[in-house]
Amino acid sequence: MGAHGSAEHYTDTVRDREIAGEQQHLDTVYQRLEEKLAEAEYILEDAAKRVQVGTPGALAERDAQVYRAGAHLQRLNNEFEDFLFGRIDLQEADAPEEHGIPSQTPMDPADPAVAESLHIGRLGVLDAEFGPLVIDWRAPAAAPFYRATPLEPGRVIRRRVIRSKGRKVIGVEDDLLRPDLTPTLGGEELAVVGDGALMATLGRARGHTMRDIVSSIQKEQDEVIRAAAAGATLVTGGPGTGKTAVALHRAAFLLYQDRRRYAGGILVVSPTALLVSYTEGVLPSLGEEGQVAIRAVGSLVDGIEAGRYDSPEVSRIKGSSRMVQLLRRAARAALELGAPTEFKVFARGQVLRLDAGRLKAVRGNVVGGGGTPLNLLRPRARRLLLDALWSEAVRDLPKPAGYAEREQRQEERETFDEYVSDEAAFLDFLDAWWPAVTPRRVLATLRQHRHTNRIARRAVTPDESRLLAASWRHLDDRGAGDLSAHDVALVDELHVLLGEPARPKVREVDAIDLLTGLEEVTTYGERTYGRRERERIPEERREYAHVIVDEAQDLTPMQWRMIGRRSRMATWTIVGDPAQSSWPFPEEAQAAMDEVLAGKPRRRHTLTVNYRNPAEIAEVAAKVLALAAPGTPSPSAVRATGVRPRFAAVRETGAESFGKAARAELEWLLGEVDGTVAIVVPMDRRAEAASWAEGLGERVVALGSLEAKGLEYDATVVADPTGIAGESEAGLRVLYVALTRATQRLTVLSGPDDLPDAAGVPALLK
Repeated sequence: MGAHGSAEHYTDTVRDREIAGEQQHLDTVYQRLEEKLAEAEYILEDAAKRVQVGTPGALAERDAQVYRAGAHLQRLNNEFEDFLFGRIDLQEADAPEEHGIPSQTPMDPADPAVAESLHIGRLGVLDAEFGPLVIDWRAPAAAPFYRATPLEPGRVIRRRVIRSKGRKVIGVEDDLLRPDLTPTLGGEELAVVGDGALMATLGRARGHTMRDIVSSIQKEQDEVIRAAAAGATLVTGGPGTGKTAVALHRAAFLLYQDRRRYAGGILVVSPTALLVSYTEGVLPSLGEEGQVAIRAVGSLVDGIEAGRYDSPEVSRIKGSSRMVQLLRRAARAALELGAPTEFKVFARGQVLRLDAGRLKAVRGNVVGGGGTPLNLLRPRARRLLLDALWSEAVRDLPKPAGYAEREQRQEERETFDEYVSDEAAFLDFLDAWWPAVTPRRVLATLRQHRHTNRIARRAVTPDESRLLAASWRHLDDRGAGDLSAHDVALVDELHVLLGEPARPKVREVDAIDLLTGLEEVTTYGERTYGRRERERIPEERREYAHVIVDEAQDLTPMQWRMIGRRSRMATWTIVGDPAQSSWPFPEEAQAAMDEVLAGKPRRRHTLTVNYRNPAEIAEVAAKVLALAAPGTPSPSAVRATGVRPRFAAVRETGAESFGKAARAELEWLLGEVDGTVAIVVPMDRRAEAASWAEGLGERVVALGSLEAKGLEYDATVVADPTGIAGESEAGLRVLYVALTRATQRLTVLSGPDDLPDAAGVPALLK
C-alpha cells in the first residue's frame, strides 16, 4: 500500500512538473501574442487617421492595409481552447532542412538524446528574433506530430498532447514512440505522462457542435488532409473514421498552403442543415474563416432554405436525371401557360393581326434549336414579333425595285418599329406572351397532375407525375412555399433553363465617381466615419476554387449537377461511404459524378479505423452492414469499453406505450453519460420523438433517421429499427447510420413488429 502510494505520488509530481513546464512556455506564447495584437491595433488606428486621403491609389493601399491588419487582428483575438495543443521531441536529423522542410531521418537511430522540441498550435507564433514559439499545425515541420507511429517514428521520440483551458495548462498526455530507447532531454530521462493522447481524447464527452481533431489526427487522416490538391481527392471511410473532420481540416490546410490560389473560396457541401450547424465552428477554431462557405445541399441556392422532406418515392423521382427533360418541357409550358393566342394592333392606317398559328410559328423561331435561356430570349421575341407585324403591313405591297425604293422601305420599317414598339398594346402583349418566368413559378405550374402528366411524356410515368404534383400542391400561384432539398436542385436547374431576365440599370452614378473611381475604394472610411454609403446587393458566389463534398454517397444526380455548376474550374475533395447511402441508385449517381469530374485526375484514400464507436457498438452495427452492403468490411474499432448495447422492447401496441418506454430510456441514459443523448426514429415519427424528449433538457435531441447523418452523441436510442429499415430501398443502410452515432452507449428499442428473442436481441440485429 505504501509503495503504491509512493509511486502514485511520484507520478503526480512528474505530471505537475511537466504541466508547469508547458505552462511556462504557454505564458511566453501569450505574451508574444499580446505584442502582436498591439501591433495590429496600431496599424488599424494609423490607417483610420488617413481616411481623408483623396487619390484612388492611396485609398486602395490604405484599404489593403486595413484588410490585412483586420484579418490578422481577428485571428489573434480568437480565444481558442487548446491554442497550443501539441509537442514533439525529436532526435537529431541526418541532414539540414531542405526547402524549409526538416529531415525526418535521425542521424543515429540508437541515440536516445532529444535534439530539439517543437510546439504545435493552431497558428504559428514567432518570438522577437523570429524563432518558432509555436509551429502552425499545417506547416511541413508539424507533419511528424501526425505521421509518426511506433512502427515508423522517424525522428519523433515523444509525442505530447497538451490540454489547456483559456490560458492555463490543465493536462498532458504522452505517446512514447521509441520504447526501445531510454530517451534523455538535457541530460535527464525524458518523462512520459498519461495513458496515451488518442484514448484520452476519445473519452471526452460530446456537445452539440463538432470539435476539431487537430490534436488527435492520425496518420491515415493526415495523409488525406495534406494530399495534393490538383484534380479530385476521393476519400472512402466507414462510420467514425473522421471523414467530416478530415474534410474540414483539409480546407484549413489548403488555405494555409496556397492562400492566393484559394482566395476564390472553398465550398463545403453538407447533406443537412443540422450537420452544417454541428460543424460550422471547426474552421474558426483552426484559425480559418471567411474564405470557406459551409452550405447544406438544400441551401446552395441563395434565398432558399429547404424546410420540407420528400417521401422516399418522391425523392427517387426528383433526384433522377430524368428530371432534366421534364423541367425543360415544364419551363417552356410555363412560358406558354395563359399566353394570348391572338394579337391586333393599329399601325400604318390598318389593323394588323397575328392569329394563333402565326404566333406559334413566331414562338418556334424564337426558341429555335439552341439552348439559350428562355428569359434571355425576350429581345429576340420582340424583334421577331415586329418582323411578323411588318410582314403583315407590307403583304399587299410590291417589293421595292431599286436601291432608292429599298432605302425608303428600310426607313419606313425603322419608323414602324419605333411606333409599334412604343404602343401600350404591343408592350402589354409582349409581357403576356413572353413573360419573365421564375423557377418557383414553373414548379407552381406542376401542381396539377393533368398538366404534369401532359408535359412529362416519357420522362416520368403517370403515377410518378401524380406524386410530383402532390408534393408541390402547397405552393401558391407564384411558387411561394417551403421547398425540399431535392426541390432546390430543381430550382437551380431551372435557373439555367430560364436565365435571369434583363433589368434596366437605375442607379445614378456621380460624376466624381466616374472621373476618379473613388466609389470602388473608399469602403473603410465610409463605414467608419459615416460618409455616404451606397446600397450594395451581394451576389451569390457561383464559382469556387475548391469544393469539398461531405457524405457524397447521398447526393442524387440532380444535386451533382447543381454542385458541378459551382465548380467548373475547381479542385475537389469528395468523402463518403457507399454503405451509408440513402440514395437507392448508386450507378446513376456515379455517372453524374463522373460527368462533373470529367478529365480530372483522381486520387483515392481509404480510412479504416473507427474512432467513434466502441467495439461493442460496432459489432451490432456490423450485423446490419452485412445485410445492407454484403461484403463491405467494417472499420476497425480502436477501443472497447466493456459496456454492451442495451436491447429493450415494447410488446404493447400503441404510440403511448412506445413513447413511455422511449422516454424512460432517455432518462436512464442521461444518468449514465455526461454529454449528449439522441433518439433516432423513422422520418415519419419525428414529431412523436420530439414529444417523448420534451422537458428533458438541452442535452437531449430527437432526430429523424435521415437527419442523423454525420452527427455523433455520447449515447443514442435507436427506436423502431424495423420502421427505419422499411422506410425505403436504402432503409438498412440508413439503419446502419443510426446505429453508429453513439460514442459510449447504445439502446435499441423495438416495437411489436420486431420483438426480441430471450436474450433481448431483435431478429433484425441477430
